[in-house]
Amino acid sequence: MDERSYGSLPHVPSDYVQHWVQSAQQHLQALHAQYSHMANGNVAHFMEGHGEEPGMMDMPAQEPPAAPLEPGVPQKAPTKGKRGRPAGQQPKAKPGPKPKKAKLEKEGQAAEGAQEKIDESFKKVKRKIDRFKGMSEEEVMKKTLPDILTPNLDYVIIGINPGLMAAYIGRWFPGPGNHFWKCLFLSGFTDELLNHMHDQSLPEKYGIGFTNMVARATPGSKDLSSKELREGGKILVEKIKTFKPLIAVFNGKCIYEMFCREIFGKKPKSLEFGLQPHKIPDSDTALYLMPSSSARCAQFPRAQDKVHFYIKLRELRDQLKGVAKAKEVEEVNYTFDLGLAKEDAKRMAIKEEQYDPGYEAAYGGAYGEPGEPGFEEGNGHCAFSSGEA
Repeated sequence: MDERSYGSLPHVPSDYVQHWVQSAQQHLQALHAQYSHMANGNVAHFMEGHGEEPGMMDMPAQEPPAAPLEPGVPQKAPTKGKRGRPAGQQPKAKPGPKPKKAKLEKEGQAAEGAQEKIDESFKKVKRKIDRFKGMSEEEVMKKTLPDILTPNLDYVIIGINPGLMAAYIGRWFPGPGNHFWKCLFLSGFTDELLNHMHDQSLPEKYGIGFTNMVARATPGSKDLSSKELREGGKILVEKIKTFKPLIAVFNGKCIYEMFCREIFGKKPKSLEFGLQPHKIPDSDTALYLMPSSSARCAQFPRAQDKVHFYIKLRELRDQLKGVAKAKEVEEVNYTFDLGLAKEDAKRMAIKEEQYDPGYEAAYGGAYGEPGEPGFEEGNGHCAFSSGEA
């Protein structure tokens, strides 16, 4: 090496140079092991370019100095967005819907699934009860239930209108859950338990007849319009004046309330079962109110709960006819508790017709229940449709 070409270089001890060379070689070996894919080319190029000047190999590589920061421009802290995210960083994408099953897999299972659905549908189909032996309800509604009336009867039982089963059979009180025939027997009206097939024999044997306020048969009394009830009330008055029964017996509070509204011009302020204070003009027939014989009557759900009113009806007949009451027959004072009656019925497992909240109320809820909103109410119960159809 020519000392003149380098001027005044400082004198370095040989031990220090040897130690520096060894450490540099170790460092190069480490780099070669870490970056094996780059080391071969870089080392070859380094050795070829500086082969003539071995002294430069001993000099450590110096990194370029970092550019100094301008003193007048302060560095801004990175801004953070909502929930602590750095500004500009997008929120994590929500996982999308699960991928659908392959179309081929669906097509492969379509035939099998369709067959399973068909099998299940056949299992779930319930047998439909043919109540009217092939007749539709519309055809049954065209039928009527004929009155059973003769002059000077002791009692005429008055209903609202025929039900579908009564119109189809052509008999009075055919329902197995109806309490009428049972109450007649339990109260002593009849010597044996009768049924709807004996209705034609009642006028002659027991002085009992039947009629309805409206002749049209419907699934329920709520299907009747005010016009039908108004006209039916007038027809009923004419029947009573014509046949002149001793007592007209209204089978349920609702029908009597509607009768009073149409005939007397107003509904009674309070209704109690038994003999009523009203009188039909130009008629001596007494008006008597008794609970509905249907098992759907919520106030008296059992037949034995209604027997008391049948007994009182017989006593009224004897009183009006002047028949003296037998001394050996005395009625026990009757008290009724609806809660105890329901518990008793449940304990005895009495299974009859389900309570229908629209039966007595005929479009307004059962007696004592509020009517439908928007309809008139009287005495806290019972309101009919205001339609004129």
